[in-house]
Amino acid sequence: MEHILITGASRGIGRATAILCGAKGWSVAINYLKDDAAAESTARAVDAAGGRAVLIKGDVTREDAVIAMFDAATAALGPLSGAVINAGIVGPTLRLADMPADRLQRMFDVNVYGAFLCARECARRLPTDRGGAGGSIVVVSSAASRLGSPSEYIDYAASKSAVDTLTIGLAKELGPAGVRVNAVRPGLIETDIHASGGQPDRARRLGAMTPLGRAGRAEEVGEAIVWLLSDRASYTTGAILDVSGGR
Repeated sequence: MEHILITGASRGIGRATAILCGAKGWSVAINYLKDDAAAESTARAVDAAGGRAVLIKGDVTREDAVIAMFDAATAALGPLSGAVINAGIVGPTLRLADMPADRLQRMFDVNVYGAFLCARECARRLPTDRGGAGGSIVVVSSAASRLGSPSEYIDYAASKSAVDTLTIGLAKELGPAGVRVNAVRPGLIETDIHASGGQPDRARRLGAMTPLGRAGRAEEVGEAIVWLLSDRASYTTGAILDVSGGR
């Protein structure tokens, strides 16, 4: 049985991925920040799918919380075999000239600093040269990293570009020690993250203009993540997989 930690797993792509892991009979540590009801709902769905879920509340922007999260996951499930670095935020649509400094600080704290803290903890625990058994790390990026999101959220796009680079570099660092590192770049996916950016209909509206003619579903991204976590992707590392309908 695989033991997987997923950050930001109470909703959207994180939730869908957790449930798909459960359907494979895997154990899942569900990290979340504040929505207890959503996290508990995800845990019930993982259990119902055939897996085993544990809930771990914690802020990925705090080093002590990240270390405690990994400790709690290991104590509850056993040594981790994989992690999905998924927690992220987006802000209201603005041009860069109009973005306040506290928004920029929060964006990079969560999407970059938080991702690096989680990746660092994986790099301390999974590699065979540090006593681990190897494993797989999947970073959730965004198609925005290559599109730039001008006049919408250029800060979010830049933060996801940083985690693309993290993926490539960390794959080279950890490959010799039995750890694969890959990323997925979702495109216009029907999740509530668009509402937090002030455009709840964004995915549906713009998804109609993709080559596939629709927005994607969180489960479609989750399937790609689960594949990268699994042994079926055993020769895939340092890859960045677009799940964006051709956009």
